[in-house]
Amino acid sequence: MAVSARARRPYYGWTLAVVLGFTETVSWGVLYYAFSVLIQPTALETGWSRAEISGALSVMLVVSGIAGLGVGRWLDEHGPRLLMTAGSIVAIPLVLAWSQARDLAFFYGVWILIGIVFAMVNYGPAFATIIIWFRRRRSRALMVVTLIAGFSSTVFVPLTAWLVSVQGWRQALVTLAILLGVLTIAPHALLLRRRPADIGMGVDGDPPDGHPDAPPVTPELSHSFREALRHPTFPWLAIAFALFALGVGVPVHLVAYLGDHGYSLAFAAAATGGIGAAQVLGRLLFAPLESRLAPRTVSLLVYAGQPLALVILLLVPGEIGVVLFVVIFGAARGMETLLRSTIVAGLYGPRRIASIAAVLTLATTLTQAISPVSLGAVYDRVQTYVPGLWALVLLSGVAAIAVYLGDRRPARA
Repeated sequence: MAVSARARRPYYGWTLAVVLGFTETVSWGVLYYAFSVLIQPTALETGWSRAEISGALSVMLVVSGIAGLGVGRWLDEHGPRLLMTAGSIVAIPLVLAWSQARDLAFFYGVWILIGIVFAMVNYGPAFATIIIWFRRRRSRALMVVTLIAGFSSTVFVPLTAWLVSVQGWRQALVTLAILLGVLTIAPHALLLRRRPADIGMGVDGDPPDGHPDAPPVTPELSHSFREALRHPTFPWLAIAFALFALGVGVPVHLVAYLGDHGYSLAFAAAATGGIGAAQVLGRLLFAPLESRLAPRTVSLLVYAGQPLALVILLLVPGEIGVVLFVVIFGAARGMETLLRSTIVAGLYGPRRIASIAAVLTLATTLTQAISPVSLGAVYDRVQTYVPGLWALVLLSGVAAIAVYLGDRRPARA
């Protein structure tokens, strides 16, 4: 009877997926997406250039990638609960310090510390947790997290724009700091768990290993950290992930880009926020694509979406071009978030997944750091983002080729 009751009880892994989706929405919204709205008002008040301001986000991403190496090791050994709770707590005074920045050096110092916190609360710890709790339903569970969190920019870009319009950018950050604390600390502290065995369950909600009712399971291929780094697919994936990640600079500057082309702040903020909604659409499409097409074909299609979207933004005039860009760009980036995790888990297994993913994430964060400041520097030099966007088209195309070469998961039967 006890086994039957366990089988009827909802699997706690799904609770974790919903909780992490919710807290990722808030963490990304405050610590990342709000930044794009604040570039212009910060520049107007302080006199700092767009390159100087966006450079702080670049520094944050580099620090986050480096800190992620330690975060990955911690997760493999201790799990997410203490780590993500501490990150949420420390983030609050840092956002408040951001709101008071009047010196560029102080501004950069705050963002260096935010980089450490960001590594503690971003998708890395969330995905590592989900991969431990799920196997058969791993893609579906990752989709739940990213479907919810995909609304982060949709919610927080317009919300931040509204707060800036009614409170000013400094008080808007105070409000966002309060929201961050209220909405993330308690869920992380009270609800996160390390692994199913800690609550007497097996992966996917099955009876734990050794139980007479536990289903027979083929052992999952699982590489050590060093084995993964020596695998022939690893350098191709590092190149693909890193070059695709360059696209992260586009949403950071999209509000400013559209403003330069005569669009209102409301439309520009809505378009930038719409990328999040398009990410959700992409994640909904990911499972049907994955079930019908060969893995490498899916990878190529997803990665080709980014350069296609950028070409549309550059060449198709009017609001129609912007909307098409938002849908394709957002869908591609939404699917890529899921694709990257499924490729890494499928090739290297869960044994040291957080540490392995952290190395690949470091490669992506280095290019993520380059992208916003580079686009800002291009604008400062020639007063237009267009040359930088064309460079992203080329590099995104190279990423599509690299992921096709690196994704060597076997085709499904």
